[in-house]
Amino acid sequence: MTASASNPFDSKDILDGIRRWVEIETPTDAPDQVNRLATLVADGYRDLPATIERVAGRDGCGDHLIARSSWGQDAPGILVLSHLDTVHPIGFIDRLPFSIDGDVAFGPGIYDMKGGAYLAYRAFRQICADGARSPLGITHLFVSDEEIGSPTSRVLIEELGHNAKYVLVTEPARDGGKIVTGRKGVARFDVSITGVPAHAGAKPEDGRSAIRELANVINTLEALNDLKRGVSVNVGVVRGGTRPNVIAEHAHAEVDARLPTQADAEEIIPKILGLTSRTEGVTVQVTGALNRPPYEKSNAGAALFEHAKTLAKELGFDLADMVTGGGSDGNFTAPFTATLDGLGVDGKGAHTHYEQMYISSIEPRTRLLYRLYQTLL
Repeated sequence: MTASASNPFDSKDILDGIRRWVEIETPTDAPDQVNRLATLVADGYRDLPATIERVAGRDGCGDHLIARSSWGQDAPGILVLSHLDTVHPIGFIDRLPFSIDGDVAFGPGIYDMKGGAYLAYRAFRQICADGARSPLGITHLFVSDEEIGSPTSRVLIEELGHNAKYVLVTEPARDGGKIVTGRKGVARFDVSITGVPAHAGAKPEDGRSAIRELANVINTLEALNDLKRGVSVNVGVVRGGTRPNVIAEHAHAEVDARLPTQADAEEIIPKILGLTSRTEGVTVQVTGALNRPPYEKSNAGAALFEHAKTLAKELGFDLADMVTGGGSDGNFTAPFTATLDGLGVDGKGAHTHYEQMYISSIEPRTRLLYRLYQTLL
């Protein structure tokens, strides 16, 4: 892996490294593929002053990888959070091959988030090449299951986060390069309704429709939406019934809630879990919980952003911040450790057939990560 002697942050060279990661397809449900990329990532650290720990995958997910600098591990340092999995299925690269068109590079997962994960790795390589160690130790965690809510990595993320002084998340930048300093909490629920079946024509009075009760439930859930506060409750999946001439015995819904603050979570979640039937003879059962806690902009997180903003100014660009509704692994660490998210590449189209990153964002974003490693105390 070479870099220009005159510019170790050369965009063309770094993009070539990103291409190699992108061309290994890594949907979460293909652990062998995720592990293949994890091996390539681990190989990139072999010649560096770093140790590699590989945590075996479980429950159908791939391995997690922890790269630790050989210095600074006796005190709280910098934790970098990245994920290797993508949402795109195997074979999607035939539809969206790695390609370049002017300032745009395309490929599955290039924006979310192989580009950002690779930038953080390259910034670490440059710290090592400089010979002058960063003031704090650096730990880079690559997980295999972020796109499905990090079920097998959450404990590891929280453990490493508790032991860190700062957390840097390489999720992609938003809206023209904005850093993320807040994310809504994410809660997921399953609603199961059981009614009484009957012949819809001969004996409708004997039936109790689970689908009709589901309509009541949906109206109740929709009433919880408060866009002014940023609270959203979405019934995204519904199913029920067997035939048009049978009053439905069963109905089911899957629900997503986005909650800006912990106070919102404490208000809304019990209301959803406490849903009851309005119809005699029909039962409503709700299961679910907060999958990712709200990532609120704390004082420590705000100070970390201001530091990054100053560094960006020195590098010649303005850095703005924003709050987004999407969750990330930063949600798990923000409640207790200063966390800065959205440090990856700029681009657009995450999870789509046109996912892309802007090549012009490579050098400034890599330099910013490098300077954060250099200056965080």
